[in-house]
Amino acid sequence: MGLVSDSQKDGRGGGGGNDFLGLKSLVRRKQVDSVHTKTSSGGHQLAKELSVSHLIAIGVGSTIGAGVYILVGTVAREHSGPALAFSFLIAGIAAALSAFCYAELASRCPSAGSAYHYSYICVGEGLAWLIGWALILEYTIGGSAVARGISPNLALLFGGADSLPGFLARHYIPGLNLVVDPCAAILVFVVTGLLCVGIKESTLVQSIVTTANIFAMIFVIIAGGYLGFKSGWPGYELPVGYFPFGVDGMLAGASTVFFAFIGFDSVASTAEEVKSPQRDLPLGIGAALSICCMLYMLVSSVIVGLVPYYAMDPDTPISSAFASHGVQWAAYVITIGAFTALCSTLMGSLLPQPRILMAMARDGLLPSFFSEVNKHTQVPVKSTLVTGIVAAALAFFMDVEQLAGMVSVGTLLAFTMVAISVLILRYVPPDSVPLPSSFQLAIDSVSLRYGNSTPDYDVENSKDHIGTSGDNTPLLPGKGEATVRYPLIAKEAAQVLLNEGNRRKIAGWTIMLTCVGALVLASAASTVDLPSSFRFSLCGAGGVLLLSGLIVLTSIDQDDARHTFGHTGGFICPFVPLLPIACILINVYLLINLGAATWTRVSIWLLVGVFVYAFYGRTHSSLVDAVYVPAAHVDEIYQSSANSLA
Repeated sequence: MGLVSDSQKDGRGGGGGNDFLGLKSLVRRKQVDSVHTKTSSGGHQLAKELSVSHLIAIGVGSTIGAGVYILVGTVAREHSGPALAFSFLIAGIAAALSAFCYAELASRCPSAGSAYHYSYICVGEGLAWLIGWALILEYTIGGSAVARGISPNLALLFGGADSLPGFLARHYIPGLNLVVDPCAAILVFVVTGLLCVGIKESTLVQSIVTTANIFAMIFVIIAGGYLGFKSGWPGYELPVGYFPFGVDGMLAGASTVFFAFIGFDSVASTAEEVKSPQRDLPLGIGAALSICCMLYMLVSSVIVGLVPYYAMDPDTPISSAFASHGVQWAAYVITIGAFTALCSTLMGSLLPQPRILMAMARDGLLPSFFSEVNKHTQVPVKSTLVTGIVAAALAFFMDVEQLAGMVSVGTLLAFTMVAISVLILRYVPPDSVPLPSSFQLAIDSVSLRYGNSTPDYDVENSKDHIGTSGDNTPLLPGKGEATVRYPLIAKEAAQVLLNEGNRRKIAGWTIMLTCVGALVLASAASTVDLPSSFRFSLCGAGGVLLLSGLIVLTSIDQDDARHTFGHTGGFICPFVPLLPIACILINVYLLINLGAATWTRVSIWLLVGVFVYAFYGRTHSSLVDAVYVPAAHVDEIYQSSANSLA
């Protein structure tokens, strides 16, 4: 009997000869970074410099962009009316579902890579690659779009749209039909240089800029509240009531403003640089989201009370609301707020991408060039420079507003995969761990300690494992001997293995069918041009799958191995499986409703990623020659290897 698993025998974790078309590489999973992998990985590590206050600054700065200064007018006029604050509250609750999932995974797996890293550990290499590839697109397009929006706001501070100095102002190039934006490119280079200096220094600057933005929003709340009390809140004195578009309108508004909460996931990307990740990451994510939701609700409550929703200016709702009460000078404070919000969001967009590239390069899916960490600044300088150059070029040459929807695809895909990863962690966590082939002697040594004879019982998928995912201790030393001397004990052990194997099968299939149900239900609910009978049938089928999955997962036990999976002692996501399933349904619904044009563009990018993975990542993955062993014996194998070297 050996420690090597069946999947390993079939082709070295997915890269062997029996791997038809390389498909097994799509499901190979990596190990949670531990003290063993960190000490044996070599190279310089990222600096552990971040505390809770730094994480809150990153989260709030990445989330509150200038969009809120425009969003309140558009959503109030078209969807929510005076009930805009409730739309923000519902959207904040929906975002909190993803935040809870992020908080557990970030504290259990505190390494760079965010959703890519979690997907690789819990789901498999193929989907993890697509998530990482989509996040690269998200942060590149997002950073370029934000940078492109800064110059108009900066021009307003100088007195008007055409008041910027010539070297900063936008210029039209007739021959190429392009409007170039030097200011956007320069700002991207400035932020890139700042990010190269060090994580602590760049976060300090982001904290200062974010604080200025928050003070601008507090000014809007306090000054707007004073004007509202003084004028009797004309926006709320309407004959149509508080819900002019009904509850459906309020919910439609919540779907729109949900994207105002995208950004807190940037906190998770810095997990490896946090001093106390088990404590600080959940606090940072939760506090950032709470602050953003509170500010959004207060600003929207004040603005819709100053001006009737139908009279709001969709382009400059806050400035025009103050101007209607004779406070024209407030436009300067609001413009400063919008400018600082954009600068902070730009930093939040450019910060995570080098760490995603670094994590993918560490795993061999991208060239090692991207994984190098500067020994002085302890940041991935080369990845940061590449990110900055690409983002600056896009911001200089292209108006990427029409590509902005692609940003949401990456985030929502990440949110969905993080929720699925939580379900996998709780019910079917990986019970085998990949080790480098250099550990083969240590693996053989540990395997010999447990005897080479085969027991009388045979349990599917467990015959080559000494332990199970639900039991972190070996079953019985010398199984064959135990079978002869203690047949009753051996029989009971076999029954435990059989029951645990059945539970894992049921849980795994249930999670998959639950995701299918969410996809069917969201698709049918979004496709209004289908025949009513067919549409309602699809909704019913999806709803049955979703509800059945919830009932089954609630009824069966969660895997005991979840208690020791990754780094223990961190945040535990509540209301599992209800909360992750609700998160999956909401995010899938929003993904489907992003529109065909957006999905066409994203599909082209993902197709490029498939070719990159097929021709480079699959064959260069660090798991190509990995040996998969039971998770219960990893520490023992490392100890055996260390002893042999000593």
